[in-house]
Amino acid sequence: MHAMTSLERCRAVLDGRAPDTLPVVPQSFLFAVENAGFTMGEVTRSGKKMAEAHRLSQAQFSYDGCVIDFDDAAIAEAIGARVIYRETDPAIVDESRPLLTDLRAVRDLAVPDPWSAGRLPEWLAATRALVDAVGDHVFVMGRADQGPFSIACLLRGMEQFMEDLLTEDEALIAEVLDFGRRCCVAFAKAQREAGAHATSLGEGLAGPSLISPDMYRRFAFAHERRAAADIQAAGIPLSLHICGNAGAIVSDMAATGAKILEVDWQVNMREARAQVPADTVLMGNINPSYPLVFGTPADIDAAVRQLVVDTEGRGLIISSGCALGRNTPPDNVRAFVTAARKYGGRSEKQR
Repeated sequence: MHAMTSLERCRAVLDGRAPDTLPVVPQSFLFAVENAGFTMGEVTRSGKKMAEAHRLSQAQFSYDGCVIDFDDAAIAEAIGARVIYRETDPAIVDESRPLLTDLRAVRDLAVPDPWSAGRLPEWLAATRALVDAVGDHVFVMGRADQGPFSIACLLRGMEQFMEDLLTEDEALIAEVLDFGRRCCVAFAKAQREAGAHATSLGEGLAGPSLISPDMYRRFAFAHERRAAADIQAAGIPLSLHICGNAGAIVSDMAATGAKILEVDWQVNMREARAQVPADTVLMGNINPSYPLVFGTPADIDAAVRQLVVDTEGRGLIISSGCALGRNTPPDNVRAFVTAARKYGGRSEKQR
């Protein structure tokens, strides 16, 4: 088999074909910003600097793709939520002053235009700049920020929305979630227009760390499924990211129709691979703390090898299980990529 480019490698996995070696796409935005000598505070409003940070990091460490991310607050801010900017960390929504003091007020909100509202244009500028620089050979995933359930939490305040799930009319809850869906779908489609090869929605607030699997199925699932259908009908693969131990809902995540499932380090990958369809790609899930920050290259080598064994290398993009820490030692990032190349070939997958 001829040597593939990084983009060809990722597309082969997405198409169900055998790559020359499994792609490695760490969720590296925090690390890339630090590695480039920037701070999150200065990059938060600069798509140009975010693209440059990714370009420099990918060139230095030769991984196969870049996941463009800024924070979890951009869509909510574009809708009208207040945001707290921080110098060294990503921006966050100020949930102490929620935009929705009454769920019915969602009827007065408009879906933001991704090309003009808030900081969304900076996300799209980052995507365009990075695609222009390396997109002919490197895989670029432009996140579309948060999914329907998480947007609802950020607009209403997480604790209050959790209470709403128990006390408010389900039709009204569905109305809020549908508004969130329309917002993230519009942003995801704009990421495609900006040139992204794939896009992603974060739904960490819908995971088992906060709500039960039954509540996930009751409230979040249908809106994620419709979002996945709308986005992928526009011609771009969608990745669904749910933090924490999502093992209890991983089959439901797959049933949304999302092409890629980004799973955290707490998920048992052997069980996950057995539970989801063969054409659903798993992206993950090496622990970003140990071994990636606090382990040794030998620890990383062993973790990557076990990941490939557990999944048999089928439908897998090797990645960090959630964001790679900005304090990750560069030698450990090199070891991560080296291990992926070492164990990601077909001979290793067949062992």
